[in-house]
Amino acid sequence: MSKNSVDFAQVRAQFPILEVVENGFPLVYLDSGATSQKPQRVIDAVTQYYREENANVHRGVYGLSERATEKYEGAREKVRTFLNAKSTKEIVFVRGTTEAINLVAHSWVSENLTEGDEVIVTEMEHHSNIVPWQLLRDKLGIRLTVLRMNQKGEICLNALKGLVSEKTKMVSVTHMSNALGTINPVKEMAEIAHSVGAKIMVDGAQATPHMSVDVQDLDCDFYAFSGHKMYGPTGIGVLYAKEALLEKMAPYQGGGDMIYSVSFDKTEYNVLPYKFEAGTPHISGAIGLAAAIDFLNEVGLDNLARHEHALLEYATEQLSQIDGLRIIGQAENKGGVISFVLDGVHPHDMATLMDQDGIAVRASHHCAMPVMQHFNVPATIRASFGAYNNFEDIDRLIASINDAKEMLL
Repeated sequence: MSKNSVDFAQVRAQFPILEVVENGFPLVYLDSGATSQKPQRVIDAVTQYYREENANVHRGVYGLSERATEKYEGAREKVRTFLNAKSTKEIVFVRGTTEAINLVAHSWVSENLTEGDEVIVTEMEHHSNIVPWQLLRDKLGIRLTVLRMNQKGEICLNALKGLVSEKTKMVSVTHMSNALGTINPVKEMAEIAHSVGAKIMVDGAQATPHMSVDVQDLDCDFYAFSGHKMYGPTGIGVLYAKEALLEKMAPYQGGGDMIYSVSFDKTEYNVLPYKFEAGTPHISGAIGLAAAIDFLNEVGLDNLARHEHALLEYATEQLSQIDGLRIIGQAENKGGVISFVLDGVHPHDMATLMDQDGIAVRASHHCAMPVMQHFNVPATIRASFGAYNNFEDIDRLIASINDAKEMLL
């Protein structure tokens, strides 16, 4: 498929779940921000592993194990290329973004921060980029400082410059907000963090399905993402970290495969990245993630970004014409996420009625309660787009909203 001319109807045809009928209607799936659907190649890659290659990795000298190991480590190299990391030593497989952030909080921050030191997060963070730092605050006596956003759902770089100090040791920020779609200027934020000697952790769960990510260009110290949001399997994710940092960090968990030698007196840890991969890994997940990266590379992330931006513009225009509807989050730089509320209607009631039309949207606080508090709403309805969505999906979304509005008001 040419990267200059992508037929998104053919892309859509690669997702078998879109043949599902919900309540008598063809499925319109608009919840990719929670989890994406999987193309056939990802399903086939996972199935093939279990059918033809199922064995543990790194431990067997027989052919089956060696082939499984080759595919597992091949997946690591694909991730390295996908992120433009310097080395596969910097690519640690984890369960997802949440585990990656907790790993950094446990293994780097807890060893490098003392009472009075500071971690800065933004007001738009997912709970998984808030709670680990709160746990450290309560345990170590560090300060957790919040970088506020404006009414468009944007953060101000000058405000960050005013917050950082010699006490700031970590800035942890989402690359793209799951609740608002805001794309943050993480490269510039990294420069500000580094100017005071702080590190930067980037939650890339929402960014990697929608845009190219170059960790060397961003100069981030840590970058995390989840496979299931970028057309891969659940239960697999990645922590990228600069090699020099990983070398100094203590293991997050102890067990098999993260060791070089063990006695009752002493344990020597394995080399990177295996020092952070205790136990049998999610082998099929890594293989499925590699297939998802192949899918994204074939479509072209730049092509995908243009496609989703066109959907976002069209949806924004159509939603803005509905009386009483308010879009939450109108940043200048947004990804394919649009959240909204309708005056006098609870989002859960609206989403329940829309499900009767075969429309799958999320009605929730989106694990971002501080965002809801900022905009003084209990929840929003969120439509989040993927490679498989089209303008007809938007038209059906709008029609369903209008039908539900008539019933509820």
